[in-house]
Amino acid sequence: MATLTQSRDFVAQMALDILEMRRDNIERILCAQDQTRHYSLEIELTIYMETNAFVCAYILQRPAEALTLLDAAAVRAQSLVLAGESAEAQLQMSVKPLVHVRCTRLPQITDLQFQRVPRSNHVGKLINFVGTVIRTGMVKMMETRKVFQCSTCNGRFYVPAERELGYQVIKPTRCGVGVMGDNGVFSRTNDCDGKKFKEVVTDAGANPSDCRDYQEIKVQEQVTKLALGTIPRSILVLLEDDLADTCKPGDDVSIVGTVTRRWMFLQPGERADIEIVLVANHVRVHNEQRSNLLLTDDLKAEFHGFWSHHKHNPMDGRNFIVSSFSPKIVGMSLVKLAVVLLLCGGVSKLDKSGLKMRGDSHMLLVGDPGTGKSQFLRYAARISPRSVLTTGIGSTNAGLTVTAVKDSGEWQLEAGALVLADRGLCCIDEFGSIKEHDKTAIHEAMEQQTISVAKAGLVCKLNTRCSILAATNPKGKYDPNQSMEVNVALGSPLLSRFDLILTLLDTQNDTWDKKISSFILGLKQNDPVDQVPADASSTAPGATMATTNMFNGRRLWDADKLQAYLTYVKTRFQPLLTEPANEILKRYYQIQRGSDLRNAARTTIRLLESLIRLAQAHARLMFREHVSVQDAINAIILVEVSMSSTSLDGVQSTLHSVFSEGDGTSEYLRKEHVLLARLGLSNLSSDVGVPDDENGGGAFDEDTDVQDAGKGNYAYIDVDDVDDVDDVDDVNDNDDDDDNDEGSVYSWNPTQK
Repeated sequence: MATLTQSRDFVAQMALDILEMRRDNIERILCAQDQTRHYSLEIELTIYMETNAFVCAYILQRPAEALTLLDAAAVRAQSLVLAGESAEAQLQMSVKPLVHVRCTRLPQITDLQFQRVPRSNHVGKLINFVGTVIRTGMVKMMETRKVFQCSTCNGRFYVPAERELGYQVIKPTRCGVGVMGDNGVFSRTNDCDGKKFKEVVTDAGANPSDCRDYQEIKVQEQVTKLALGTIPRSILVLLEDDLADTCKPGDDVSIVGTVTRRWMFLQPGERADIEIVLVANHVRVHNEQRSNLLLTDDLKAEFHGFWSHHKHNPMDGRNFIVSSFSPKIVGMSLVKLAVVLLLCGGVSKLDKSGLKMRGDSHMLLVGDPGTGKSQFLRYAARISPRSVLTTGIGSTNAGLTVTAVKDSGEWQLEAGALVLADRGLCCIDEFGSIKEHDKTAIHEAMEQQTISVAKAGLVCKLNTRCSILAATNPKGKYDPNQSMEVNVALGSPLLSRFDLILTLLDTQNDTWDKKISSFILGLKQNDPVDQVPADASSTAPGATMATTNMFNGRRLWDADKLQAYLTYVKTRFQPLLTEPANEILKRYYQIQRGSDLRNAARTTIRLLESLIRLAQAHARLMFREHVSVQDAINAIILVEVSMSSTSLDGVQSTLHSVFSEGDGTSEYLRKEHVLLARLGLSNLSSDVGVPDDENGGGAFDEDTDVQDAGKGNYAYIDVDDVDDVDDVDDVNDNDDDDDNDEGSVYSWNPTQK
């Protein structure tokens, strides 16, 4: 315990250090007008360690004492700055007594950085805990002290609230009236041994400094940082003063605070119920992608070099990246491409009127048992920086959205799966097992990306800005002649919110069955894709799994590098639509709307928005700033597969689709020519003799910040131009009468060959 003289020395030294590091912040606090407001002054301990290692070590070893002295030092630092100002400047300044020093960026050592909940041996230590907020309580007003009067000497004295006792003020057992000694120190009088005291009731409108804001939140360990099979634990965090109401359920937070014990006031014969809580000193909300910490300059240079190498054949580069996704699943390249585009995401847009167009895509996998649906969900959750993996069996409305929990006599909101996955990925397995009345709860979460809550007198709105990757089995045997609503027993409003619905049918194919059986049995065949047999422990019965290590003679990326790449392109590029891509997307949307065999649940205005998101995601995957014809074509190919379960190159099942090695460009050009011819836009077709044009280029030029656009300079257009459905009727139409022209492209059946 530091003596009074030592405390004064510490305060004087801390004030000088604070003045040296944060003089500008102190001057702004002095110039502020509100005297009753709480102000924060952030100090980075890693920098403070270089300035004064002795004081910094004292803060880390005895935070309960040191943090109080830091607040006093901040007030003293204000006085030092004010004393050095001119008389005129002093009139505009005032010392603010309610200043709190917030310690940030603790040294990166194991004893200070925690990803698991602290234990009892960490009590009294200053730590940095990283987790996810799952529950927030109401912001309350807490009384920090009460005034008691001694019945013997009629003296009055303050009794502070005990944090360890739940901020209760315990009635004193001895007189606490002090007198001022010759040394300037208060000491308890010796002539009063009173044992009876009464509380002095504070008058209305008294000094509000005796009260402070107070909130309790519950923070859970991050699931993605835990070992497999580990159940995440949670800890209560106490927020005081200006820290209250700084976060909401679903936020990722980094909390610097002191570990302490708390128990309620005990009665004779009762058992002590002690819990560990974290008293926060600083709270930082960081909802951005966490793998930004993994993006080193070397990795960024490697990504730029990768696309420079594939500048003349970018489709091979894309196929290499897609093949790196879940290499233990054989083939299914179109499904892998769709999931990778889901992780890349489109560009969200907010217009001047406040209308928001979401950039996150949603995808539903419908397939027979044993087709690897759950493996896709688990691998996607693994490489997504923020993800929540749940199952539809037993999931309710409250479990997916938000639930109201009554704790200590008050109602609190606890976040569900969609809220916890904010700015990330929510994977829902067995989606069809969710009860019907619970499915309607996620309609708003999927389209508006918010959840409106009105439970137990709590009315609020929480963010669910996440992509949803769901998987389900068909009801009985899948019937291609029936609509998707009948096969999966899902309503049209819910199906229309999915950008892609891929059907995985385990059809009979002798060549494919031979390949899969060879991998499972450990035999190596002379197949186009060089694959190494998987061991028995990594292969589930009936699953089409093997280990793919090479593609085009190069070793595939591991999960960490793929995660870093997807995070980099998602934060680095905001692709803009070009005029040719706009023409293609509008023409395809018009054809789908005018088809006699169209699915009313899929061909809504959401189809056009899905095409835009997929094209933007493909542009991000291709490492470029604009959406070219190539991106629009690939988006249409995926939507075609989604709507008809057949792609344009004749592959009858997404289960058997495999990207060819070394010939990605020619394979793409063949699909492009077929599709553009059916759309009546052959004039936008790529030139086979120019492989690095708009449909073959993908290398990003850091010097000019512009990508090769191929033919001509395309003008960028706004997404709102594509959303204008009235303009679709006039796209590239040379015929005056579309309705009476039986041979026009508008009567094309998208499923015909």
